[in-house]
Amino acid sequence: MGKFVVIGERLSTTAPIINKAFTERDPEPILKRAKQQLDAGATYLDVNIGPAESDGEDLMKWAVQLLQSEFDNVPLALDTANMKAIEAGISVYNRAKGKPIVNSADASGRIGYLDLAAANDAICIALCNGEGIAKDNDERMMYCQTLLERGMEHGMEAEDIWFDPLFLVVKGMQDKQMQILECIKMFSDMGLNSTGGLSNNSNGMPKTIRPIMDSALVAMAMMQGLTSAIVNPNDLRLMETIKSCDVFKGNTLYADSYLEI
Repeated sequence: MGKFVVIGERLSTTAPIINKAFTERDPEPILKRAKQQLDAGATYLDVNIGPAESDGEDLMKWAVQLLQSEFDNVPLALDTANMKAIEAGISVYNRAKGKPIVNSADASGRIGYLDLAAANDAICIALCNGEGIAKDNDERMMYCQTLLERGMEHGMEAEDIWFDPLFLVVKGMQDKQMQILECIKMFSDMGLNSTGGLSNNSNGMPKTIRPIMDSALVAMAMMQGLTSAIVNPNDLRLMETIKSCDVFKGNTLYADSYLEI
């Protein structure tokens, strides 16, 4: 895949200011956060409009057109539990800078998202879980196989399915962290792309510690072959770590100015 793909996570209805902006169709807070993330080095922007049960289709179209017209067809990940809203977003999406990402399918109730991505020549994030969180890597790889076969049956290229091992909270699940890293290595050994909400690991930690943990984990995960992550690009320590790992991995040619690139 080459350089690590950073998917910016900060356009989400979980942030009150963004939720309000989506509800009121107020472009300013959305464009401001989008610009911050792109300036910091995000490749994709995740557009999370929440459940959006009533006006999801209109809202996703509005958000896609707003962001792509303002930022030269920036590639987007379309993130909502409303499948029709994702379809609506794809219908107005400009692919000049990359395919849309459908966020996300799993091996159970959300497997249809993979079919949606296949039908629309989109990338799909595939969560390696079923009814609940997988108990071990055997289960994760079983779900991975199910999702891979389903996508390919529907005509997808394997490289367009980005497998998510589900990063787990260190507080309470510290004993599972190495399993996640081993799972990423398994994906990598199969030649598969991988991604995930990396900052989930540091949920519940003090704000001062989170960037340290996230940076350590991204370095370890990139060493195992992680090709992408959904993160906060405005975390400077994290972005410096990702850019430095790309140099060590040979994805970026070293120059003294590599942090500015």
